[in-house]
Amino acid sequence: PEIISIENVPQLQTYKNGKVFKDFVKVLKNNNYSIDYKIVNAQEYGVPQRRKRLILLASRIGQIELIGPTHSHRDYNTVRNAICHLPAILDGESCETDKLHRSRKLSSLNKRRIEATPEGGSWKDWDKSLVLDCHRKHSGKSYGSVYGRMKWDEVSPTLTTQCTGYGNGRYGHPIQNRAISLREAAILQSFPEYYNFIDPAKPFTPTVIERQIGNAVPVQLGRIIALSIKKHIEQFGQN
Repeated sequence: PEIISIENVPQLQTYKNGKVFKDFVKVLKNNNYSIDYKIVNAQEYGVPQRRKRLILLASRIGQIELIGPTHSHRDYNTVRNAICHLPAILDGESCETDKLHRSRKLSSLNKRRIEATPEGGSWKDWDKSLVLDCHRKHSGKSYGSVYGRMKWDEVSPTLTTQCTGYGNGRYGHPIQNRAISLREAAILQSFPEYYNFIDPAKPFTPTVIERQIGNAVPVQLGRIIALSIKKHIEQFGQN
């Protein structure tokens, strides 16, 4: 192909001591591709999420490069800006007007835990009676972000394929006593709010949708990649 784009985790660059990535780049160069690759943070492109990714662009029609950052710490798209307008829901509840705006049901113990967690806080803010045994150990103290709440006025943490589970990371809603909903996770991945992952008239499995959301290239970052390719094609006058 004239143009290649790749998005993956930064660790791809060091996988097997970097051999896999270096071999791939060598193949591209041997086939007369110009190459640009770098590790970028999605928050610098308007995504309301701290998400580092390795982006590679390669072209056989001329030198290509990814568009530079469009946002800085002064104007990051925050969690508040992204999701504060959504209707309030309880844990285990679904919004009547949006089936994807649904939150996992919490156990009575986890309900007490999130009630004891301030905005931006984690299990480190709890009374000792609420702390898990594994976190009492020295080895468990490094997991400071699990059972945490997001901060309204910062970007969200990196979303994973388990991003609607309260105990899987800092996925607690900033002020509501629940984990983020599927819709909130999708918005934090910069999907349009109207986007349907499934036919809304049919039953669906939340874990499947959660996996799709967590694995996705943030839509806004994908848009930047596309615009970079469009700009490159226009620069070199290709149809």
